[in-house]
Amino acid sequence: MTKTIINGIDTFNDWIGRMTAWLVLAMVLLICYDVAMRYFFNQGSVALQELQWHLFALIFLLGSAYTLKHDGHVRVDLIHQSRLLSDKHRALINIVGILFFLMPFCILILTTTWPFVENAFYYNEGSPDPGGLPHRFLLKGSILIAFGLLILQGIAELLRNSLRLSQQEPK
Repeated sequence: MTKTIINGIDTFNDWIGRMTAWLVLAMVLLICYDVAMRYFFNQGSVALQELQWHLFALIFLLGSAYTLKHDGHVRVDLIHQSRLLSDKHRALINIVGILFFLMPFCILILTTTWPFVENAFYYNEGSPDPGGLPHRFLLKGSILIAFGLLILQGIAELLRNSLRLSQQEPK
């Protein structure tokens, strides 16, 4: 049962990560188009520039759970990477980190972001710049989605490390 939950969350976040990777291509093409329009035709667009930033934000936010799954986040822990620790000790460090740092931080972001997103939706917030993009609540709402995905992946990592402690590590 636990391995099924881990595999389900991993598969879901892998899929989200692969879909998010396509946003990188879209952003690069959009930037090339925008630069060509500005330098060759003297035609700039505030909406295109904002869309570039929005895509970058989505890539960063939606890719965070995928990055956690693949252990790609930056670590500044000399103890964890030390050869002095066994796999069980590393699993214990991961569990403590998830329970006392990752989960509380994600919950804090979710609870403080909700009113922010709700307010943007209520007022149909758009760009303050002339020619900018409307519906800014969609981008702000992606913060909630991203940290929800991060919590899900945190649960999978918590379960995976718990299995490591009990010597039933899933492969």
